[in-house]
Amino acid sequence: MDGVRCMIMRGGTSKGAYFLPEDLPADADERDDLLMRIMGTPDDRQIDGMGGAHPLTSKVAIVSLPEDADVDVEYLFLQVGVGEAEVSDRQNCGNLLAGVGPFAVERGLISPPDGDVSVRIRMLNTGGVAISRFQVEGGLPVYDGDTAISGVPGTGASIRLEFEDTAGGSTGELFPTGRLVDEIAGVNATLVDNGMPVVVLLASDLGVTGYESCEELEANESLRANLEEIRLQAGKLMNLGDVASTTIPKMTMVSAPREGGHVSTRTFIPHRCHQAIGVLGAVSAATGCVIPGTVGHKVIERDEEDDLVILEHPTGTFEVILRVVVSEGALTVGRSGIVRTARRLMDGTVYPRPRR
Repeated sequence: MDGVRCMIMRGGTSKGAYFLPEDLPADADERDDLLMRIMGTPDDRQIDGMGGAHPLTSKVAIVSLPEDADVDVEYLFLQVGVGEAEVSDRQNCGNLLAGVGPFAVERGLISPPDGDVSVRIRMLNTGGVAISRFQVEGGLPVYDGDTAISGVPGTGASIRLEFEDTAGGSTGELFPTGRLVDEIAGVNATLVDNGMPVVVLLASDLGVTGYESCEELEANESLRANLEEIRLQAGKLMNLGDVASTTIPKMTMVSAPREGGHVSTRTFIPHRCHQAIGVLGAVSAATGCVIPGTVGHKVIERDEEDDLVILEHPTGTFEVILRVVVSEGALTVGRSGIVRTARRLMDGTVYPRPRR
């Protein structure tokens, strides 16, 4: 009844509630129940909570001090269902990750000097480490700037994210089946995990162009049924088990670029078409396109000597810096990184719906 301390932030193209662990129950079941009541889940409109009736706006970040000195802060991501009463910790979120460094400064978990700041963040969902680089002035994060990202109106201060040890974070291997292509339900697919489990498919193999709007794709019932059939089988092949009630793996359809990028994408997360593309999903999708022999390599158009991969999506483009080294048949992801923006939207007390 006294409410819960909470900060609402936009991170990249997502929006979520950020908490310190001491502001939530220690017991995971009690915590998840509280978060669902805060978000207004289950309800397709989330009318009695803070959620925005979409998976991209029904997210939670819990940021804490680390148990060791290897990183500056730790970050647990939780995906809260919208119409389904569920909370999942089985994936990372690179978009909310963009807000973790600034939130840690806002809450006093770290007190860096003014200027360029580098914050090492352990992503507890998979154990990977990200480095967040942003500006601090007067002891507070800088949010205003001239960096634009597709899918977000206006501009903001640049937040550069660099990733370490993301390959196989959820599944154990960059290519969990040991193959670059698997046939699932009669469709060729590349199953890849470079920070996010993703199934890369050719849009043409699914009877669409890959240039349709999200509304058109979501209205295509046969396509959605086909994608779900593939997703359920892919989950088992990717060592994720039964994924029927989870949001992973993500399903990314690719086609040749036509808006100045290197490859066109349409991503389902898993049943709604993403208006853009997730951060780590983009890194994995790019990986599933740049390597010769993958499904996406058939349609990507880029200079293979360049580390830049530009993914087209429904509302613009997403740039990924990706270095993949192939030596004596072995694949190594040398580095990956992206640029995001974030903004504090609200800081105060949120009042959860009472238990019923």
